[in-house]
Amino acid sequence: MAETEDKVTTTPLDTSREGSLYAGQQTPQAAKASEKNHDLVDYFSQDIRTTLFVELQLLLITFCTGIQDATTFPDYHCFASNQTGNTIFLCLALIIPQFNGDMFYTANIGTGLGVFLVAGWLTGQVGHIVGPRKRWWLILCNLIQTGLVFAATGIQYRHGVHDHGWSAVVVVALLAFAAGSQVVQSRSLAATEISTAMATAAWVDLMIDQKLFVLDNRPRTRRVAFLLALVVGGLVGALIYRTAGSGAALAVSGAGKGLAGLLYIFSGAEKKKKVNTSEV
Repeated sequence: MAETEDKVTTTPLDTSREGSLYAGQQTPQAAKASEKNHDLVDYFSQDIRTTLFVELQLLLITFCTGIQDATTFPDYHCFASNQTGNTIFLCLALIIPQFNGDMFYTANIGTGLGVFLVAGWLTGQVGHIVGPRKRWWLILCNLIQTGLVFAATGIQYRHGVHDHGWSAVVVVALLAFAAGSQVVQSRSLAATEISTAMATAAWVDLMIDQKLFVLDNRPRTRRVAFLLALVVGGLVGALIYRTAGSGAALAVSGAGKGLAGLLYIFSGAEKKKKVNTSEV
């Protein structure tokens, strides 16, 4: 008697049921994490809007600049932020080289002016490419500037303060680069009345303002606040310099700059323009 073969038939599993996963499909947890990462990238890619909060940040940076310049001139006979004096000193050095080592040190002023210009050029040109008002860019620039100020502070604590020589040139270069990058911010944020460094133009613009005594005058108010922040910073810097030394003053300046940079995390952003996709 012939043996009969039992045929076993198998039915494919139904993978179309609710809750099943297809190739390339994310779990709800993974999708949620991806959405959060996307939102975070979008947030830090926003353009910062110039608000009162941002103006206060720029004034804090101005205050720190006053502290910094109150120490660099007595220590190194040059400015790290205000380049008008360095420009005139450099002209004197070219025509009357005998002043080198007496009134100023040519290496210091040349380094201060040159590095300041390079920093401004580099920050400005890169800003044109990535977006000068991007949140992440402003935070990054401020943190780099803070690091440079703290590096200068470390050199002073490690090697002491010398008015000339390699340590003086390096400290001036670090502070000048931080200052050159810093000044670009006010222009990027369309707050030129708060330049964070140069006072001459602010004084002149304030004096010739036709609406100087008008109550509602935002540019005038910005200039006055800027000048006050710079003066108060200079006074505080001089006080710290006299009591604790330039290293302590630079440390305070660096901490203030770092705080101002981190505050960009909370600054308001420009509103996105709504695109009308409806057909006419």
